[in-house]
Parts: sequence; structure tokens; C-alpha cells
Amino acid sequence: MTALKRPSARPSGRGGPRRPRVARRGVPLPLLVPGLLAMAFLLVPLLALLVRAPWRGLPSQLTSTEVWQALQLSLISATAATAVALVLGVPLAWLLARTEFPGRGLVRALVTLPLVLPPVVGGVALLLALGRNGIVGKSLDAWFGITLPFTTAGVVIAEAFVAMPFLVISVEGTLRAADPRYEEAATTLGASRFTAFRRVTLPLIAPGIAAGAVLAWARALGEFGATITFAGNFPGRTQTMPLAVYLALQNDPEAAIALSLILLAVSVAVLAGLRDRWMTGA
Repeated sequence: MTALKRPSARPSGRGGPRRPRVARRGVPLPLLVPGLLAMAFLLVPLLALLVRAPWRGLPSQLTSTEVWQALQLSLISATAATAVALVLGVPLAWLLARTEFPGRGLVRALVTLPLVLPPVVGGVALLLALGRNGIVGKSLDAWFGITLPFTTAGVVIAEAFVAMPFLVISVEGTLRAADPRYEEAATTLGASRFTAFRRVTLPLIAPGIAAGAVLAWARALGEFGATITFAGNFPGRTQTMPLAVYLALQNDPEAAIALSLILLAVSVAVLAGLRDRWMTGA
């Protein structure tokens, strides 16, 4: 009798084994209906924003003084907050990923707490810490005459507070995935730990830093609760685009829609920029 042979995988055009084809079958109705409802629930509000947008009057809305001031302040403050997050967050992510110390798990949990903390609570916490009568703010005011609440600097601090955890999580994950033996080899050859971090580690984790910076920038651009609580809503000084949207809904709905479209466009751009990192094609 002839021995039965196993079917061998045919090589693909690239030289590797051909992936087995998955049979496409019908979608079960109990999964199809909730999935379509979820898709509609997420997409219909966005489509409504596009449909009801005042496209003809959009150029005049975007060039108005109030909208331009809010847009300019939002871009500047979000960029400054991202810079603060980079300067402070990258070293923090390295400490969490590369060093062992008591309570590291607790520190990691506390660092990521602003991700789930209500933004208004974060603003109250900032007031208690950095306000004129705050734990740190009292000394800043008495010794240096620095007052942070209800200023443009306060906007940057509020945005950095809520955005930095996104950067820390992204960079820490990239550091844990990177091989630490490259750093060890550099230190064995005589480089200091900081030189190894600067010349070896940073180039390795650059994609993670870029992704975290983009996420932090987008989160800072859309921050509302902590900003209005800690910095207030003063046009030209602390009124960012989310605050302008909230105020315009009461007086000028078309301006609110115009600002919302800008924030929507930024969000789509962020997702498009991170597509190759987090998403795979079908």
C-alpha cells in the first residue's frame, strides 16, 4: 500500500509558506445586529456633525477673532504641554521599565491614575497643590511671586497633567519590548548609563516616543475639565478650543460646530498617523 503523504505547504511568491485560507462563513445574527448597532452608535453622531456643519460660512467662522484666538492658544499650549511631558515623562518611563525599587507597581498605578481620574477632579487636585493657598503654590507665590492658576501657564500645566500618562505608557511599553542587552553592551565598553541611554536606547525607542508624543498632544488639545477648573475660561488667555466650543454652544452654534470640526480633523489625523503602529490591514 502506498503511504499517505501529508500535503506540504506550497511556497508563496515571497519564498515563505503560503498562509492557509480561512473559509468565510456567514456572520451569526446575534453578533451581526449588536455589531451594526455599535457601529451606528459611534458613527452617526460624527456624521451628524459633518452633515449639519455650516460649510458655506465655515471660512468666515474659522477666521473670526474668537475662534482664531482659541485655536492659536490651543496649538501653543498643547505643544508646550507635550514638551513638558517629553522632558519629564521619558525619564519616568525609563525608571519604571529599567529599574527595580520598592513600590514600583504602586508608583506605576499612581502615574497612570490621570487616565481614569475625572478631569474636573484633576483640576481640583491641581488647585490644592499649585493654587495660591496650595501645598506647593503657596511657596511659589511667597518666594518667587509665581501664580499659576487662571493663567496661560496654568493651561499648559493642566494639559500636561492629563496628557503625560499617555506618553509614559507608550514609552514604557516600548522600553520593555526593547532588548536591554544593547545598553549593557554599551556600558561594558565604557559608556556611562546616561550615554548608553542617549546614544543607544533613545534611537531604539524613538517610534514609541513619537507615538506617545502624538497621543499626548492630541489629549492636551482636547482637554476640558482640568483646564476650566484650574485655569478658567478667559478669552485670549486661557480659553482653548474645547472651552470655546462649550461657550459658543450657548451663543453661536455655528462657531461651535466649526471648532468641533477642527478637533475632529485633528483626531482623524492622529489615528492616521498611528495606523501603521497599532492597526493592521485586513
